[in-house]
Amino acid sequence: SCLQLGLERFHGVCILGFNSAEWFIADIGAILAGGFAVGIYTTNSPEACHYVAENCSANVVVVENHKQLQKILEIQHKLPHLKAIVQYGEELKEKRPNLYSWSEFRDLGKDVPDAQLHEIIASQKPNQCCTLIYTSGTTGQPKGVMLSHDNLTWTAAAAGRFIMLTDAREKQEVVISYLPLSHIAAQMSDIWSAMAFGAQVFFAQPDALKGSLVDTMREVRPTAFLAVPRVWEKMEEKMKSIGAKSSMFRRKVASWAKGVGLQTNLKRMNGYSEVPVNFRLARRLVYKKVRKALGLDRCTKCYTGAAPITRETLEFFLSLNIPVLELYGMSESSGPHTMSPSQAFKLGSCGKEITGCRTLIDKPDRDGNGEICFSGRHIFMGYLNMEEKTREAIDEDGWLHSGDLGKHDKDGFLYITGRIKELIITAGGENVPPVPIEDAVKDAVPIISNAMLVGDKAKFLAMLLTLKCTVDMETGEPGDDLTPEAVEFCQKLGSRATKVSEIINSKDKAVYAAIQKGISAVNERAVSNAQRVQKWVLLEKDFSLFGGELGPTMKLKRPVVVQKYKDQIAQFYADVDT
Repeated sequence: SCLQLGLERFHGVCILGFNSAEWFIADIGAILAGGFAVGIYTTNSPEACHYVAENCSANVVVVENHKQLQKILEIQHKLPHLKAIVQYGEELKEKRPNLYSWSEFRDLGKDVPDAQLHEIIASQKPNQCCTLIYTSGTTGQPKGVMLSHDNLTWTAAAAGRFIMLTDAREKQEVVISYLPLSHIAAQMSDIWSAMAFGAQVFFAQPDALKGSLVDTMREVRPTAFLAVPRVWEKMEEKMKSIGAKSSMFRRKVASWAKGVGLQTNLKRMNGYSEVPVNFRLARRLVYKKVRKALGLDRCTKCYTGAAPITRETLEFFLSLNIPVLELYGMSESSGPHTMSPSQAFKLGSCGKEITGCRTLIDKPDRDGNGEICFSGRHIFMGYLNMEEKTREAIDEDGWLHSGDLGKHDKDGFLYITGRIKELIITAGGENVPPVPIEDAVKDAVPIISNAMLVGDKAKFLAMLLTLKCTVDMETGEPGDDLTPEAVEFCQKLGSRATKVSEIINSKDKAVYAAIQKGISAVNERAVSNAQRVQKWVLLEKDFSLFGGELGPTMKLKRPVVVQKYKDQIAQFYADVDT
């Protein structure tokens, strides 16, 4: 059907919609027909859609529904290569030239002889580009990461073998597709690894990340499950708020089981294999029930990636006998570079490089921290039409520079310690990695949802804080009501607050004192005076995709936050200058 529409070699087929069978079919069909498969985030504005579609010279755009169709119709006149639009998720509301329903689209291909398609398939080579992943760069326009047939097929097989996915001929793996397919993580796990190992893929509902995911999990009972940190954090918050409402006796049992679970699993991580009696009892009473409630009762591989996860969240799940394993990589490495196999993992580490991949720690300091560089068959071909940027990413020796800082321990496990671009360099010249300090504050003050350190080129560090609040399920916009967990925290302090605005407007003494106490405790442990947080402010709204502070994988967009809250940041340093 793509060929009938006049898809030319190395031209894009853009796909704009939530995960579905049609998404996979359009993606793989585009590749076999000699085009590029190109996913577009459903949250993109019409302008952002235009940038991608024009950049890849798209001949065809596949959209899910009327809402996404409107974005393309708005920019259609600026896309000279566009030949057709296909809508798959709902019936067309209007007839237009070159606009097809899914069934009309599928019928188009009936008259194209198989020989024509086979000739195109036969002409394709392993080192040619077949997929573009647009990195949602936190700065500047997105870059089209060119991935070859070999990049995808080799990585899918190598990564799957490394974490011991079973081949469907022995026992079929079951996965849920819900993370955005325009992102490399979902594409590698849901399409390419699933295909390499014959996994069964279930599609979640489009509102999965707004709350329906756990229902799908209970129904599907996946054997492998990949989530971004925000999903694990949401599950943790939900479980804690349910826990807070249960009886005293139940809370005591859960607390005992979590203590046993954490201790046993930490020992197991360090090589002890014996399973104590109390652990077996806790498994019967608590862990099995928790897994069943989450739909993880068959899941032997729980993974997290795409952004940093806090130690607190990892320990929470480990205490319930659910080891959440970290993997690390980037779009430019076809997804994964290091992974943690379930039999050899360390808390806080991203594991070891996949067999066949190599890691270099470039220009390490005294503690062994340097820039993490990759090489292997998973390294991308370059950025589409951006030779300069490609040369910045891959050096003359062929190493891909990640921009991340990290180090290896004595056993070869990789630890990420920060991002070069994220580093705050104070006026005194001290390099401060923000994430460990931010995580420590969130850990010390459970009511805090997001914390962002500022102080680049400034005399001291300060912090923007947001409180845990409810979120509008429809729009994803953060509200003013505190979460039940946050309200309970306030009550314990003797505060009657139930809204963010109440705390800020009255400068709630109890809450402000608790935050200051937590920050002071973090400062006590600071590496140096320059790494202490001297001032902080509570913001009225939590960070969100809706507000623009978070990217599609819930990564913090620091430059956006700095711009958006520049007045509050300026206020930190105003008195100093005078």
